[in-house]
Amino acid sequence: AVRGCAGAASAEVTAVAPGRASPPTLQGRRFGAMEMAGVLARCRSLCHSIPDPALRGKLYNDIGLGYSQLRVFSLATESFQRALALCGEEPDRRGEAAALQNLGAAHNARRSFGTALGWHRRAVALHGALGNRRAQGQCFGNLAYACSRLGNHQAAAENYLHALQAFRDTGDVQGQWQACEGLGTATFHLGDPQKAIGHFKEAL
Repeated sequence: AVRGCAGAASAEVTAVAPGRASPPTLQGRRFGAMEMAGVLARCRSLCHSIPDPALRGKLYNDIGLGYSQLRVFSLATESFQRALALCGEEPDRRGEAAALQNLGAAHNARRSFGTALGWHRRAVALHGALGNRRAQGQCFGNLAYACSRLGNHQAAAENYLHALQAFRDTGDVQGQWQACEGLGTATFHLGDPQKAIGHFKEAL
């Protein structure tokens, strides 16, 4: 995000850009959470001055990911919403799909599962339309998790099955075992422990 601000010819942000590209970089150099949050806040305060809406949307999405890593999900959600408003103008809509996916995940993290459902469904549909099969699988998994936390285990099982198929289509082994594990939990709650055991064995 800092590099993006620097690319937008912001001399003030260019001064803090070296070595401060992202929370993983900062963690690797033993920066504390307060310092990371300070860099993100600085970027956030300067985003409004960037004239290019597409770049501004990408930066807000990056900032939201940074706040997610810091587990400051209120600011992550706000950043993803700003990104979504800007990315919706892009012709290829990939930024919009990513923002929708991130918004749903952030609401899951905030335990706002009812609100998350709408974002997950929109992300599933848009990733599907764009042919982003693996990302669609991730969104199905997020949707399934929200359904399970709301007690709708039938819907959770159905969405975990969709996620599993998407991960099989793309060769994502980690996604497959996570979906199988979710399927096992959902099936157990639906009263079929033997079938649940089969899903757990497949996950293993």
